[in-house]
Amino acid sequence: MNYDAIVIGGSFAGLSAATYIARARRRVLVIDAGSPRNRFAAAAHGFLGQDGVAPADILATARAQLSAYPTVEFHSGRAVSAQKTAAGFSVETDSGRTVEAAKLVIASGRSDILPEIPGLKDRWGQSVLHCPYCHGYEIGGGQIGVLASHPMSVHQAELVSDWGPATFFTNGLDILTDEARRLLAARNITIETAPVAALEGNGTALSAVRLNDGRIHDISALFIGAETRFNSPIAEQLGCAIEDSPMGRFITTDDRRQTTILGVYAAGDVARPQHAVSLAVADGMVAGVSLHQSLVSPTLA
Repeated sequence: MNYDAIVIGGSFAGLSAATYIARARRRVLVIDAGSPRNRFAAAAHGFLGQDGVAPADILATARAQLSAYPTVEFHSGRAVSAQKTAAGFSVETDSGRTVEAAKLVIASGRSDILPEIPGLKDRWGQSVLHCPYCHGYEIGGGQIGVLASHPMSVHQAELVSDWGPATFFTNGLDILTDEARRLLAARNITIETAPVAALEGNGTALSAVRLNDGRIHDISALFIGAETRFNSPIAEQLGCAIEDSPMGRFITTDDRRQTTILGVYAAGDVARPQHAVSLAVADGMVAGVSLHQSLVSPTLA
């Protein structure tokens, strides 16, 4: 074995897992492509002790601290394939490098698939947002929009309306049941069924949503529960069980973050339907500790 553990993904969950493995004096390799999901956001919020700090700065500090451990190595790139071996796992990177380890942590995260609406992608993470708990406070009570992407968007609109007057844009989707209309009306949420033509505003700021029929809604922020996809094929290649949810697919794990494949752990956005920096860090800690314990005692695998 080259390593005791390979961590695939070097963002919040991956660095957290690697830290605990390193603190157990085990050899760990972190494979990271350098594209964290929240790289579009100027600041992270709600993460204890780091409120308002840029995600890139938090990760840079964490990586520097992890680098101080002598049993840690980093590889810049992507893990493109993995397979079970007699002694553990073999992982190949996009540079052609092959590495082996007794255990794996999959913390490769996921990417958001955004609607093809002019002006939307340019504002992602700035004024087009996914999480009101992460960014809603900074809106300051202004006019808020919610863009429908699936039936659960109705419940997102219900929540978002606590941060300001809200308009629910169905964007032409047929998701408004009688119950949905009742729930939205109870929260004084305006319903707009016309398709959205474009988002408007200066730079990355949002000032209005323009509809296909030419009407304009003054909006200062737009929330969307975007469709997501895995950043890595590794879990599926190894045969890990995958679950579906309205928030996207995620890897099935137990409370120790062990997947259905013995010796493979998963943490962060890739392994849960709820997504937040604090959850990713907690998942990474559990995965790292559980992995180390399984190295010491097979009964804890």
